[in-house]
Amino acid sequence: MNRFLPPAPPFRCAGLCLAALALAGCALGRPPAQVEAPVPARWQSPVPAEALAHGGSLSSLDQWWRQAGDPLLADLVDAAQAASPSVASAAARIAEARASRVQAGAALAPNLEGTLSATRSASPTTGVGGTGTGTGDTGSAGLGASGAIPAVTVLQAGLQSSWEIDLFGGLRAGRDAAASRLAASEAKWHDARVAVAAETANAYFAERACARQLAVAESDTRSRQESARLTQLSADAGFTAPADAALARAGAADASGRLVQQRAQCQVLRQGLVALTGLDAQDLARRLDERPVDLALPALHPVSSVPAQTLAQRPDVYAAELAVAAASAEVGQMQAQRYPRLSLTGSIGRMQLRVSGFRETLDTWSIGPVALTVPIFDGGTRAANTEAAKARYEEAAAQYRAGVRQAVKEVEEALTNLQATDERSADAERAVKDYQASFDATESRWRSGMASQFELEESRRTLFAAQTARVGLQRERAQAWVSLYRALGGGWARPDAPQAARDGALAPKP
Repeated sequence: MNRFLPPAPPFRCAGLCLAALALAGCALGRPPAQVEAPVPARWQSPVPAEALAHGGSLSSLDQWWRQAGDPLLADLVDAAQAASPSVASAAARIAEARASRVQAGAALAPNLEGTLSATRSASPTTGVGGTGTGTGDTGSAGLGASGAIPAVTVLQAGLQSSWEIDLFGGLRAGRDAAASRLAASEAKWHDARVAVAAETANAYFAERACARQLAVAESDTRSRQESARLTQLSADAGFTAPADAALARAGAADASGRLVQQRAQCQVLRQGLVALTGLDAQDLARRLDERPVDLALPALHPVSSVPAQTLAQRPDVYAAELAVAAASAEVGQMQAQRYPRLSLTGSIGRMQLRVSGFRETLDTWSIGPVALTVPIFDGGTRAANTEAAKARYEEAAAQYRAGVRQAVKEVEEALTNLQATDERSADAERAVKDYQASFDATESRWRSGMASQFELEESRRTLFAAQTARVGLQRERAQAWVSLYRALGGGWARPDAPQAARDGALAPKP
């Protein structure tokens, strides 16, 4: 987590004027330093053993969605990333940052401009061979033999150049700041992609969980309607009390209402997927109906046991680091503006005059002036700009530390939730299995008249609650997987990471 601190007070160069005139400068130093961040030595949450090693490659994260064996999920993620305005905005910011970097780098080099001009005029004051205004004198070019004023054509072409000598490194600091901003914008592009992928996966898993709950609600409704029908027949025959028939009808109506509500919820979730991906609603509904509601989660993420290595996979943390470096460079840039500036200009050109058959070509050139601009009084503007840059640096450093703490928190929470849902899964399956056996036994006794309608409904409610809890747990576990994917950076690798780690990582298109 090595970053830059604000530059130290500028180094006072002895014989500044002599050095300036000799085109030699004293660059303001920006010594690197460390911005300490609270990174623990190891994770507090349990890390599954099969997730400890990843062979130095992050490609498994980038291809995580395809490991689930569900092509629809991968297609949804791709479509959402292509349609996302946040990803498009991040790509536009990359283009803007790239242009700013080119502009900042160009300030270090001389600029060259070419000029072409042509002028044609007639004036009594325009002469070539003399200044007279005679009426035909051979020594006068002011007027022709007929007394008319001759037309004069002036053609000019030239090159002009100017160059600001970077005496104190202000221009280099601006270039470095722009380069850091560009790298940060590229990292934020991938962070936007990861965020969109996680949002889409969460929406997809929520819709699949809703579909599973819908199947539970449909089964419960059918069972209650059948019980109500049989109870009503028994009541009509005088074998069952009317109160039991009313209880059965109430249970069937309650289940029917829940079923309608569940269908509406699933439809809302599908509309959310349509909005995220931009896909055709009918085509997406068809593909969703063709997919099984029970999904297998992908293979476990590669999680390093060393938090610092894990956090190095996060583009948002890297972008915060680059923001600190850029802010440090901007401090140096502002400080350089408080010291003398040296500039050099020059030009070369050719001019041709044409008048009454006379033609003359002149070549011109100039070097200079060599200008030394020394700030004397500005009301404290430059000093205020430097202090503002230092304040922005402190803000960037604080945001970096906060970002590291947040990243540690997100990974810890994802690991904890994943571990907890894993431990609860077996209990949830066992509960559904045993409650199903209990309900089957109660229903059998009810059919033989050995159990009351109240006992049947109570057993049915208990089974329904267990089935709902299992669906909720499956949804919670999928959400923990997505959170872990998001917390680990989604397959991104730092530019300074080993080549093997970058093989599977995507890069923004220029």
